Parts: sequence; structure tokens; C-alpha cells
Amino acid sequence: MKDTAAKLGLLPEEYDRIVETLGREPNFTEISIFSVMWSEHCSYKNSITWLKKLPKDGSRILAKAGEENAGLVDIGDGLACAFKIESHNHPSAIEPYQGAATGVGGIHRDIFTMGARPIAALNSLRFGDINLAKTKWLVRGVSKGIGDYGNSFGVPTIAGEVYFDESYNINPLVNAMSVGIVEKGKTISATSYGAGNPVFIVGSATGKDGIHGATFASGDLHEDSASSLPSVQVGDPFQEKLLLEATLEAMQSDAIIGMQDMGAAGITCSTSEMSAKGKAGMVIWLDKVPTRQPDMKPFEILLSESQERMLVVIKKGREAEVEKVFEKWDLHCTQIGEVIDGDILKYYMHGELVAEVPADILVLGGGAPIYQREVKEPEYFNEIKKYNIDNIPQPKDLVAVAKSLAAEVNIASKKWIYEQYDSMVQTNTATTNRPSDAGVIRLKGTNKGLAVKVDCNPYYVFANPRIGTAIAVSEAARNIVCSGGVPVAITNNLNFGNPYNPEVYYMFTEAIMGMGEACNKFDTPVTGGNVSFYNQSADGGPVMPTPTIGMLGVIDDMTTHTQLGFQNDGDEIYLIGKPENDISSSQYLLKYHNTKYSPTPFFNLDEEFKNQEAIKGIIKEKLILSAHDVSDGGLFICLLEAGMVNNFGFDISSDNTIRKDAFLFGECQSRIVVSVDKDRVGALENYLTSHGVSFSKLGKVSTQNISIDGENFGSIPEYKDIYENALGVMMEG
Repeated sequence: MKDTAAKLGLLPEEYDRIVETLGREPNFTEISIFSVMWSEHCSYKNSITWLKKLPKDGSRILAKAGEENAGLVDIGDGLACAFKIESHNHPSAIEPYQGAATGVGGIHRDIFTMGARPIAALNSLRFGDINLAKTKWLVRGVSKGIGDYGNSFGVPTIAGEVYFDESYNINPLVNAMSVGIVEKGKTISATSYGAGNPVFIVGSATGKDGIHGATFASGDLHEDSASSLPSVQVGDPFQEKLLLEATLEAMQSDAIIGMQDMGAAGITCSTSEMSAKGKAGMVIWLDKVPTRQPDMKPFEILLSESQERMLVVIKKGREAEVEKVFEKWDLHCTQIGEVIDGDILKYYMHGELVAEVPADILVLGGGAPIYQREVKEPEYFNEIKKYNIDNIPQPKDLVAVAKSLAAEVNIASKKWIYEQYDSMVQTNTATTNRPSDAGVIRLKGTNKGLAVKVDCNPYYVFANPRIGTAIAVSEAARNIVCSGGVPVAITNNLNFGNPYNPEVYYMFTEAIMGMGEACNKFDTPVTGGNVSFYNQSADGGPVMPTPTIGMLGVIDDMTTHTQLGFQNDGDEIYLIGKPENDISSSQYLLKYHNTKYSPTPFFNLDEEFKNQEAIKGIIKEKLILSAHDVSDGGLFICLLEAGMVNNFGFDISSDNTIRKDAFLFGECQSRIVVSVDKDRVGALENYLTSHGVSFSKLGKVSTQNISIDGENFGSIPEYKDIYENALGVMMEG
């Protein structure tokens, strides 16, 4: 059986540990159980040591990382918010439509299995070279999968980000985030206890899709990965909608002990995690599980990752109440077992015991193996150290540069993708006609809103993983603050290559340290998330390190929701934060000068925090009309995006103490462009001066023309056509 274990991804020492734990040789079904539960995807065996270093405590935290299916925070007015981000990278690489669709479905289930109703979705996507036919196929499949599932399920997709880089040619990244609302104190836990309490499976029937999906996600992609197509689940958003309504209705009674969605590893994962948390065992009768195919084997039923299913433990004697609810919604609700004393999981098929394992040893934080891998600073860091801005020539025609950046695929509008998503369903989205740096959702019945953002610039992390990840946290916070919110907490999706590669593991550990430093600064504890290793091909190397940050913010008074767009002709434009003579890791340097190796842009965490605090204050005092942070493409693209919202141009002057290309296109951090009515200029300057914040007056909002230092850079309609249509042209080309 040791050879079988190895084929299923278990290390020799892990097999020996299984034998020692069981006191005997495992059978095939038991090996299959351990292979998924001890896979990287489920056990986090190569990451848990480092994840424990992240800050998890906070005054608003109601459920810490690892305690429930998703993070839970207090947002006031008797409400709590559940939110989480997860990846579906490998499935999306070989079947982009279903891979992305089931990623969306799975993350929404994590939210409503806690009793929270999903109210918003976000996504963070990475694809390869846009000129490749395969990349276009992946973009079409992923965006349609996200759109079709989310639109049918009825949850608005309100924010996201998309990057293209050749490192993602084989292995795209598909990270999906869900945000839900529940009354404080009315959540359901993923637990099990009370001997004799019945165990039910509810929702869809179980099929052969997704078997060994967790194992599949814990290995490199290779030429034969397409043969793993059965590992990709098949989703049904309409069935999920029924499951959502049925579970939320069933939770209104007190008949339910605990509930867990069936994601990775299916029945195996849900039974073991609920049992381990409640310190109880279970007897499960696999032949009672409703199936889609006849004669399914025990391991197939146990490991199936068929979608739209939940495991529910019900108080004995209250079964009929819950069954009635699921019958109303025309969903399976079948008893498949019961809770027992002890820590043992016993799985039977037609009266035969087919597997018997302790619950605790299977789960994250229990007895699953834990490793720390070797670290080594990447060799290419030596190339970064050679970088000198003085070796980069300044173009004579900066207008041509500006137009080329507006068309750059990592800067230009992603409307070709996001117009496939319904952002208005539920009618709570505040940013459809009033765009801001973060997606904003109103909370009906209150004056509150939620500001949410996903963020990670992989080029910054590539240049310096610690600083780059701190920047990702900081920019997410900056976007929320610019929208009128206060950052509250984060979830993360850590996308890296093979952890056995010392350079990859170095990047991972440094990213964790940078994330922790920034989260401590902004008081945004980590509520959970997802680690996705093995994002690489067997011959193409790892993807860009991509530790995606999903951040939640609260807007206590929606009258302070601040737009990113300029509002009036003649309004004054100010830059908060100090420009630097810096073009490091900018899209300008990467794409226009084809320079891959350079440091991260200038960044100072203390300065970042001070500037964000100032933005909070001036928004609260209602001193400004708009706020938009400087990010990809630098100050020029920031101004352009602010102008295009309401078709306003701008007339500004540059800072002659630094290179003009650095002033316009550099991406040094901690900068925000604000517009202000001329009557409030004095109050704004006094506030910023009194708080010791660097600022400068750039110029004025104008009609549709763009003027910099008296030079005509073109018009807003001209740039808008370039910016909004670039991706569509590339996709059709």
C-alpha cells in the first residue's frame, strides 16, 4: 500500500505515521482519506507555522482565523459580516468555465453555511500573455463562469482586479471573495456534538466530479493535467440558490447543532472537521448518500467534491422540522449517520466497515503533519541590485508614453470582463453610478455601508516580497479610506509556486512577514483565507508571487462615501503625499522600457499610515469632493481615471525637482489625488499642514482637454476610447 500512498501524494514518512496512528496498515479507502486531508490544499502542512505569526486579534473580531468557515467581524448596529477569499486555480487552468464558476459557488457556501446572506462578490484574476490564443480562451471561460454563476445565484460582483503576465501562461490564478451579513449572535458553527444526534446530507446528489480535487490542487501542472478533468467540479447556481434559502430558513429554528459546506475532500472533510471541532465522532452510512451514478465506490462517495451540498447535525427528535424545510425547496435532506462518543470516524457501506480513522489527526491544527521548508534568497535579486534610474533614458515624447500606458493591458479598463457581471442585483451597490476606489455596498435599514477591496501588485512582490505584500495591504486600506471607509480586517489568498523550491518558500515567508507588519499598523487582523501552493508548470517555473489581500472596511455614515471622479470644472486638484524621483517596478518601466528587474517603488509604512489618517479626517470634515489613490500607471493614469468618470480634463504643473517621467508615471506609494471646491482650499491646506502631511497643489479640473506644464496631452474622449477599448481589441485580435 505504500506505493499506492505515494501515487496519491503521500510522503513515505507520512505513510509510516498513518500506520503508527492506526496501529495497522491502512486500506485503500483510508489511504485515499489521508491523501486528501493531508494534501497541502487541506492541511496547510507547509504554511501553518508561518500563518500562525499573522495578527488575529481585534476589537471587532467575532470569529478568529481557523475557528469557522470564514472570518466574522462586528460592524455595529447589531450586525456582523462574514467574509473570505479562496482560490480555484488548478481547476480553472484546465476547465476555465466550471473551474471559475465552482470557485464562486464554493466561497459563497462558506459564507451562508455560517448563517450569513451573501451580499457581494469580488475576484482577483491573473492570466498569461494576452496575445496567446490559450490566454484568450482562459479569459473568456473564467469571466463567463464567474458571470454566469454569480448572476444566476443573485449576488452582485462589485469589485476586482486583473493582471496579465507571461508567468501565468500555464497556471492562471482565479481568486474569489464573498461578503455576507448576519445578525450578531445568530451564526451557525461548523461543529458536531451530542451522541445520538443525527447527521444529514442536504442539497445536491453526490457524483464522481471532483474526486481527489484537493490532491490535484496540491501538485504542479504538467502536460497530462488535462487527464485530471474529472477533478473539476460541475456547478449549478440555481441549485445553490435553493440551498441558500433552505439553509437560512432552517437556521431560524434552534434544531441545528452545526453545519458545514462540502468543499475540498467532500464528505471526508466535513465529517472530520465538524467532529474534531466538537470533540465527537461519527458513524456514516455511505450507502445512504444520494448519488448521481450507480455503484459508486466508498472512496468515490467520500472524496467527491460535487457542489451545492452541506453536512448538517440536527438535534435528535427535531429531524422533521428540518426535513420539512428542505422538502419545501425540493432538495435532498437525508440522514446518513449519527454522532457518537469519542474521536473516531467510522464509515460503513452496506453494513461493512470500510474506513475507521480518528477525526483530529486529519484536520488543520490537529494531528496533520507540519513542515518548515528550506529558504533561499532568489538569484535574480542580484539583478535588482544593479538597477539605477540614471541608466533609464527619458523619452522625448511623453504624450506618446501616456497614450501607450492608457492602452497597456494591466492599466486599461477591464470592462470587457466586468460587464459580464451583474453588479446591481439586490440593488445595494453604491458604486455603479458613483465609482470609488473600493466597491461599496449599502446596508439596507441602516445608514452604513461596507467598502471592500482585493489588491496585490505581483511585480512589487516579485521585487521584494516583504515590502510588496505590505504595499498590497496598504493599498487595499488606502482604497477603502479614499472611499470614506475605515479598514477593519483582511482575508488573504496566498498564491505561490512549489514550497519545496527554497526560493519560492523564501518569497512566501517574507510575504507573511510584510503582511503582518502592515496589518499591525492598520489594525486589520487576518480573519483567514487560503494558501495556494504549486502554482507553476513542470517546465515553466512558478507564477509571480501573488499574495492577494481581500480587505473589509466599514462606512458608518454613507453621506461620507467619496467618489474617485472629478466633480466640477474649476475645482482645485491636490496631491497628498510626496512624489519621488522613482520609476521602480512601475508599469512604465516594465512595459515601455522592458526593464524587469528593479526594486519596489518608494514606500514608507509610517508615512502611508499618516496620509491615510489625514484622508479619513478630511473626508469626515467634508473638505474634498473626490479622492483617488495613485497606483498602476502613476499620477497621470490616476488623473486620467478621475477625469474620465464625468468627462473632465485637467490642467496641472509638474515638480521640476524630479524627472518628469517619474512625476507622471512613477508609482511611489502613499499618494492620493483629491479635488476640492475653491472655497474649501484654505480649510484643506490648514488641516493637512496642522497634521504634518506633505501635499502640493497640482492644478485645476478643466473641460475635456489635458494640459501638463502648458503642453497639450490630448483630450479625455481620446484617452477614454483608448482606455476603455484596449482589452476588447486585444481579445478580438
